[in-house]
Amino acid sequence: MTTTHPFTPHRGHAATCAPQAGQLTRRSVLGALAALPAAFHAPLRADNTSPLKIAQSTALSGPLGELGQAMHQGAKACFAAINAKGGVNGRPIELAAVDDGYDVKRALANVKGFIEDRSNFALFNCMGTPMIEAMLPQVMESGIPFFAPFSGALSARPKNARNVFNIRASYADEAEQLVQHLATIGVKRIAIVYQNNSFGKEVFDATQRSMTRHKLDATAIVTVENNSSDAGAAAAKVATSNPEAVLVGLAGKPTIDFVKAMRTHRKGLPLYALSIMGAAATIKAMGDDATGIAISQVVPLPNATVVPIVREFQQAWKAAGVTLAPSHLALEGYINARVFAEALRLAGRNPTRSGFIDSTWNLKRYDLGGFEVSFSDSATNASRFVELTMVARDGRFIR
Repeated sequence: MTTTHPFTPHRGHAATCAPQAGQLTRRSVLGALAALPAAFHAPLRADNTSPLKIAQSTALSGPLGELGQAMHQGAKACFAAINAKGGVNGRPIELAAVDDGYDVKRALANVKGFIEDRSNFALFNCMGTPMIEAMLPQVMESGIPFFAPFSGALSARPKNARNVFNIRASYADEAEQLVQHLATIGVKRIAIVYQNNSFGKEVFDATQRSMTRHKLDATAIVTVENNSSDAGAAAAKVATSNPEAVLVGLAGKPTIDFVKAMRTHRKGLPLYALSIMGAAATIKAMGDDATGIAISQVVPLPNATVVPIVREFQQAWKAAGVTLAPSHLALEGYINARVFAEALRLAGRNPTRSGFIDSTWNLKRYDLGGFEVSFSDSATNASRFVELTMVARDGRFIR
């Protein structure tokens, strides 16, 4: 913006400092031209305070409803805190979530409606590997920003897709951390159980690759259906293979039923699971059977207030008055919202989708305070954060 300053002559020098008439006219014209962009844009900037709308299809009900609820509430708490301070570049962010019940058809219908509604600026934190795989073709064709899809699957990380932005560490990153830990402590007999869907298959493939690198063989490989009807049989098969540890690639109800069945066969058998298993409702439903389970996490402990981003999350969570307990998933939703807001800030006062996409790719080594993101290409996640936690006797996660 160009700012003009009125000319004020020094007292006592009015006659000698006064310009000629022709010069005055030329200066006034130049001043008017210089001021024109500011005058032209001022009303637009003043009036452009309407909410910037983003849309989310996620499971708010169904077998993984507690996961979707936690992430959604974390993001909402973040946007509420940002909006309370005037929004991003003067505009509040409005997040509209529609429940898909972890159902592919419902998710596709939701996203189709979001894309057709041109008032939606971006799609945010849509959830689930099967859903995201199905969404990607129409999302990539539309060019709408697809920000922080909730999946660790490599299938959710297409190459050369400029409008797709993955943040969370991949299932491959988590599996490698778990397998490397087991190899380091000398565990060689490992069983694998995974969910019979695209998410579970992705986890299984990643685990197999890691075990091959560390020269480990599986004592048993079993699947569990989404409705967990065969969880008991899977646990029995695992138990008969006499493993030293079990890698668990399950989420929601299948996790609960498998773990409970497994404890009846081998009470103290070490179980290792990925972050998606660690929803607060899942841990609570397992009760004492959850104690001792090791879980990889893709964000810091949500109660580690020595970490700046966690401290800010806790403040926003409390201010939002959310009745759910703060969790890793809620913190992940909060972090995703913070990164979105930063990319939006860099896109300027009147952001376009293409400008937002450019500003997101320009986020390199952005440190939120104990959690760093760096966008490089669409086939790679912006965060590589993975740490191991354990479920304590009171259901809390500890390091």
